Amino acid sequence: MTEERKITDWLPTTKKEIEQRGWDYIDVILFSGDAYIDHPSFGAAVIGRCLEAMGLRVAIVPQPNWRDDLRDFRKLGEPRLFFAVSAGAMDSMVNKYTANKRLRSDDAYTPDARIDLRPEYPTIVYTQILKKLFPEKPVIIGGIEASMRRLAHYDYWQDRLLPSIIASSGADLLFYGAGEKALSAFVKALKNGKKTGEIDNIPQTVFFKDKYAENEQDIILSPYENCLKDKRLQAANFRKIEEQSNRLNANRLIQKTGNGFVIVNPPYPPMTSAELDACYDLPYTRLPHPRYRDKRIPAYEMIRHSVTLHRGCFGGCAFCTISAHQGKFIASRSKESILKEVKAVTEMPDFKGYLSDLGGPSANMYGMNGRNLEICSKCGKPSCIFPKVCKNLNADHRPLLEIYREADKIAGVKKTFIGSGVRYDLLVNRYEDGELNRAAADYARELIERHVSGRLKVAPEHTSDAVLECIRKPSFALFYEFRKIFERINREKGLNQQLIPYFISSHPACTETDMADLAVTVRNLDFHPEQVQDFTPTPMTLSTEIYYTGLHPYTLKPVYTARSKNEKLAQRKYFFWYKKEFRDDIIRSLNRLKRPDLIRKLFGK
Repeated sequence: MTEERKITDWLPTTKKEIEQRGWDYIDVILFSGDAYIDHPSFGAAVIGRCLEAMGLRVAIVPQPNWRDDLRDFRKLGEPRLFFAVSAGAMDSMVNKYTANKRLRSDDAYTPDARIDLRPEYPTIVYTQILKKLFPEKPVIIGGIEASMRRLAHYDYWQDRLLPSIIASSGADLLFYGAGEKALSAFVKALKNGKKTGEIDNIPQTVFFKDKYAENEQDIILSPYENCLKDKRLQAANFRKIEEQSNRLNANRLIQKTGNGFVIVNPPYPPMTSAELDACYDLPYTRLPHPRYRDKRIPAYEMIRHSVTLHRGCFGGCAFCTISAHQGKFIASRSKESILKEVKAVTEMPDFKGYLSDLGGPSANMYGMNGRNLEICSKCGKPSCIFPKVCKNLNADHRPLLEIYREADKIAGVKKTFIGSGVRYDLLVNRYEDGELNRAAADYARELIERHVSGRLKVAPEHTSDAVLECIRKPSFALFYEFRKIFERINREKGLNQQLIPYFISSHPACTETDMADLAVTVRNLDFHPEQVQDFTPTPMTLSTEIYYTGLHPYTLKPVYTARSKNEKLAQRKYFFWYKKEFRDDIIRSLNRLKRPDLIRKLFGK
């Protein structure tokens, strides 16, 4: 497949590839913790292509060796403008470790899934190496790892509160969230003769200074050192941080850390369709770099024939990092840009007619925004659909339906699947506008009849209302409503499809009894849970703040959380009530909890 292209179709990764382009200098060298896949689903490729579109000469060094004589960091020399660092598409610690802190057996973003090509905390490791080798050259950082660690944060793997990664890494500037607009402004400032240390007014950036000019709109957070002593201060900080990250017109955040101050500029407004189209319409090869010839990269296998429709998510789930990283306001591509990419996928030599996903963070939020943006501008709520769907939300599924139907008409497309998660609460909600109800019903039918690859995955997360309230998810009763729709349409069309629910254990507010109740519920539904996870605390989420502080940041009241390995395993085992090897242990636990009624419900007499 790669033989049909020239090596110069990719961003250069070696000195030889740079020479083949006839370059005598490089403007930007990008270091990435992931393999280099030139596809718009991978952030490093997007940033590299965007910088290239700004007229810069860009090279990329994927997964450099940080253990040897550091030749990978030296091999391309010094860039004219700056180094850029990204840990990759995932937080490196989530990528490397399970919820029980065991080393994972594979790395989906690495050739042949090897687990030894990425350090812990690559953002810090790569930045500190570059600063040591090239002390005068600016290093900027971005990506999910940097973005979610932009202020003081709890680190589950070290089990302690850490300072902002801008302070611990020594980077000159941090770009959080989708960085295209901020990077464009940064490059423009550099071209106008400004030095990196003078650039402090770009939205969506973070910098570290020994002093700053006060602004009366600034929100001053409790200092990092004070939060180390008082978890209540950390919890109170988080509420301010989350509220500001969910505002259309946010304020600057300032946190004293050590001898300086971490300063977080407010984010840009959501990208327009034209701005987002410009990012996705760049000349991606959609292929791994030829250096990986004959190697398998699992993450690429998953998304090679998929198309992203939008960014952002207004679900506001407590354990999820998407809204804190991409924002709760949806930025949607134009129909024309999406269909252009679908056509490009059909022209790939290995395309067999099946699109694996037309999606986004939540598949069915495309094109949805507030009807009255003045109302949105005054709102700091993290979710537009919890505890109930906001009346100002234009939850119209018709634009998305139109894209599905137009994509299905493109020559070479046999079937389009929706692999991203679907928010069924948007489908069963009763809207005041009858047109929205009809559109939601039409979408549900279209989805179930034409876009399910045998199994539709949804995420109720739990069955307990108390736990779901903490997660910011609707009552499990809505799952029953959607299940009725799913089964009815399957019967009508003679389809043999499964509804696969995701569940989570050990989330804050969840007790062992809650998990036993969950087991009884799924038993009665004749489900044998497969898509399950144990809660893993990740930086900058509500759930993690509760886990660390023991308090809910919005009430400052205590919340029970399973913290020890034994407590976590005690909850997780209820997922597998149907397996013989767990039965005796579950019975002993329920006797200890004085719940023989649950034993009878699970196993009979």
